[in-house]
Amino acid sequence: MSFFVTLSRKRSSPTYFFNYAIINMGQNYKSLPYLTDLIAMKTNFKVVPDFVKTINVLPDAWSSNDYKELLDIMDYGNTSDLSEDELMEMTLISLSDNAPNVAAEIVLKHVFKDALNKGQVQNLSHEIQEENTWETYADLSMHENFFNTVQLLYKAYNGKFPHPDAMYFRVSFEVKSKVMLDIFNEETEKHIIRILAQGMPPHTLLKRLYKEELEDGAFKNASDIIWQLKKVKETETSITFDVVSSNRWFEDIKYVEPYEAQLVYEED
Repeated sequence: MSFFVTLSRKRSSPTYFFNYAIINMGQNYKSLPYLTDLIAMKTNFKVVPDFVKTINVLPDAWSSNDYKELLDIMDYGNTSDLSEDELMEMTLISLSDNAPNVAAEIVLKHVFKDALNKGQVQNLSHEIQEENTWETYADLSMHENFFNTVQLLYKAYNGKFPHPDAMYFRVSFEVKSKVMLDIFNEETEKHIIRILAQGMPPHTLLKRLYKEELEDGAFKNASDIIWQLKKVKETETSITFDVVSSNRWFEDIKYVEPYEAQLVYEED
């Protein structure tokens, strides 16, 4: 028996998976257990969450250059002889020498640049003292920056601003064949969120607010829901990521045990 197939250009598409399997299996294609899933355009995953913890500072949130720029704005003076730890300490002290709303304006302008106008900065300089803007602000693409802003101000004032916290966790996805991992080559955040949501309880906010997006189609907010994503390991049949996101979306992940999940692919 012979097959004539044309490879799909998109490596993460179900057509690619099916064609890849046929071309590489030859006469033994029926012996591979995952072919049925490929034909059905679905992949089963074993999901293993690990290292789940709450964090108060995001990885790589602030650099020495950030501290220098903030100190320049506050007319600190020469910073060339300061170590990174000293730069951070002087930034915190200099911020705390201002009224909270003034310090908030300084940090907001530095973090958001031209994304916020003068009126928005003034309003937010008061709002971020009361509200968890990294969870509630209408524009999700700004949530990570709000977290970093409030985190620095909270530390500078030893309070007065809300205490920000976020979720950091490591998660592994195990499959039957390496080709099935190609789904993570594109729109990675979307696929990860859809798989993770299957292991969380029905009352989870993510499931309630994004019911349709978790089923199929586009998921335009996926890359804003996951703030930071890093691939830490890949084998023939598994891939592992470090994920950083808001407690608002993934607080329930800390209660999740290893589970089975399934993705149904969308043919282009």
